[in-house]
Amino acid sequence: MDEERDFVVFTDEEGNEFELDVVTYFDYKDNEYAILADCNEESEDEEGGLYIMRIIVSEDGETEEFVPPEDEEMDDLIAYAEQILEEDDCCCGCGDECDCEDGDCGCGEHEHDCHCGCHDKE
Repeated sequence: MDEERDFVVFTDEEGNEFELDVVTYFDYKDNEYAILADCNEESEDEEGGLYIMRIIVSEDGETEEFVPPEDEEMDDLIAYAEQILEEDDCCCGCGDECDCEDGDCGCGEHEHDCHCGCHDKE
């Protein structure tokens, strides 16, 4: 179940480079966005270290630029991103996408086999 992960390198105001891991891409109101995670940031909050960036593709389609969304759309984007992350949570807590119909089946019929492959990793 190894899947290739996307990483994006950013530079802060002081010229320091840091890397963010792309959690997922999504479309919202005719624009493409990414949810990115700072894998180096220690946080007790499950959603700490997450960022939403708008993706602007060059006219030739060769390059992508990640830019912060407009302030006035952030509340809607955060709510939409939280919904996406909630839907993607595996019922076993492994963080993989779950194939169970309601995403958190708890029905006992699957004996924690939600078809995401998380038990194959054990």
